[in-house]
Amino acid sequence: MKQYLDLLRLIYEQGEEKASRAVLESTGTKPRTRSLFGYQNRYDLTQGFPLVTTKYVPFKQVVVELLWFLSGSTNVEYLRQHRVKIWDQWADENGDLGPIYGKQWRAWDAGDGQTVDQVAELLKGIEQVKRDPTASAARRLILTAWNPADLSKIRGPSGCHTFCQFSMNQGRLSCQLYQRSADMFLGVPWNIASYALLTHLVARVTGLEVHEFIHTFGDAHIYENHLEQVAEQIYRREPFPLPKLVIDDSVTSLDGLSPEQFRLVGYQHHPRLSGEVAV
Repeated sequence: MKQYLDLLRLIYEQGEEKASRAVLESTGTKPRTRSLFGYQNRYDLTQGFPLVTTKYVPFKQVVVELLWFLSGSTNVEYLRQHRVKIWDQWADENGDLGPIYGKQWRAWDAGDGQTVDQVAELLKGIEQVKRDPTASAARRLILTAWNPADLSKIRGPSGCHTFCQFSMNQGRLSCQLYQRSADMFLGVPWNIASYALLTHLVARVTGLEVHEFIHTFGDAHIYENHLEQVAEQIYRREPFPLPKLVIDDSVTSLDGLSPEQFRLVGYQHHPRLSGEVAV
């Protein structure tokens, strides 16, 4: 995870101070950030699964959240059943979050009562390109969560990981994520793992091999209440070798998946580093 740590160090040492709209619930204050705009990291997925090792990242929770997105759900009940609480602070009294990722991915409002299942269209497009590499779908393998018409209806973060584009060549699949807003300490290690896992999943169900995960950032920032934890990671902890992802042979579809179908082998990590999320 040298790529992640190098960017973390760059922002820590050279980031510009910026105000933030987010609030710390413990103090009611708005933490400032150190921020840089417009950077990119690349991860070769054939060299191991890109899960940060300079602190503990709960892989099973990453899996649960991704399966929740793929299910199309926008209610936290499934997450709570699996003891994942990361969305609780934004849910209403019924557990609803509004039209967040799952809704946009699986039931984008196309007007006139019609919806678009972007995930199904993505898989269909990949199959078209497998048959004909010159098909128009080759450069249109996109999954977007950014729907301007729905932003005011969303509770919580709105499309931080904004959209991703897939590309395939010689039987290998790559994914590039554009992330408009990136909490480098808390959110980004999770986002890297989530979209790397999505790339592995899409490759598995379409009969492809994985190649790269490319992570492109808009505003990449470190909150001032996370600076001590970031310094611990970049100056006092050496990364371990990357683990290996194992997906059960029963996985043949992006629907009806369970967390038990995914595991990591050889995940070595430094102790947990906690930090309050700004909401």
